Amino acid sequence: MNSCFLSLSASSANSRTTSLPLQSTVKMMFKTTAVALLLGAATATPIFGRAETSQTKSAPQTTATNSVYDWSEGWAKDYPIHQSCNATLRRQLVNALDETVQLAQHAKDHLLRWGNESEFKQKYFGNGSTATPIGWYDRVINANKAGMLFRCDDPDKNCATQDKWAGHWRGDNATAETVICPLSFEIRRSLDSVCGLGYTVAQSKLNTFWATDLLHRVLHVPTISEGIVDHFAEDYAEALELAKTDPSKSVIDSDALQYFAIDVYAYDIAAPGEGCTGEAEEKETPTKADSAKPSATKEAPKECHTHSDGVVHCS
Repeated sequence: MNSCFLSLSASSANSRTTSLPLQSTVKMMFKTTAVALLLGAATATPIFGRAETSQTKSAPQTTATNSVYDWSEGWAKDYPIHQSCNATLRRQLVNALDETVQLAQHAKDHLLRWGNESEFKQKYFGNGSTATPIGWYDRVINANKAGMLFRCDDPDKNCATQDKWAGHWRGDNATAETVICPLSFEIRRSLDSVCGLGYTVAQSKLNTFWATDLLHRVLHVPTISEGIVDHFAEDYAEALELAKTDPSKSVIDSDALQYFAIDVYAYDIAAPGEGCTGEAEEKETPTKADSAKPSATKEAPKECHTHSDGVVHCS
């Protein structure tokens, strides 16, 4: 009986011993499962790890299509040419306008480089500020040309009716438009020929070259001149005199701006260090006997245009 009791006791003990690891295992599994459930819940909760991604918002569709502000949009630096100019005339006019900008650019650069030290500056602008002509040349180069127009037709019939007109500013008819008559395409020269073929600044026509002629014409257009540049001198001698007597006008004088530009181009570019200024012809002072004689019939002006105030300017 004792042996039986001992056997049963041993069996119970063994059973209890065997059940202890099992209970521990069950408890560990329960804890592991609980931790996993807690972690899963934490991951799903917005205030934990996934909160960052839920905070990120994509930009509205309309924002992506909005254009970025561009302050220079619509800035037309090139001179517009009317459809009345055929391919041949347009090509010539494009080259001519490019040379006009080239001439103005060098005039500006010369003033920026030499300032008041330039003999040419003293000659054409006296003691006037260099900032003024620099500004006009820069407007020829960089001002917004939108609205301006160069035409090859003859809307005002001046090319057809005015003897030897090579072009004209349309004035009150269209203040931003310039007409180039057929004669211009026949007689104008390129800057490549400056100082050639007997040309001198002092004695040759100011509008011998496309560049000087068109510089004159664009300075009539208020888009460029702002109604300030005007004609105060009518030829080389008068331009020099104006620089001495009234430099405040010489820096806004159309002829002075043209003469300066072509003279420094000749000296710096065409014939470096030499130029082709030439000598101005001395005007003969009429005597009393001459003034008493009947005047001969004058020829029609070769190249003229009418200003907005009705004044006819011929060159």
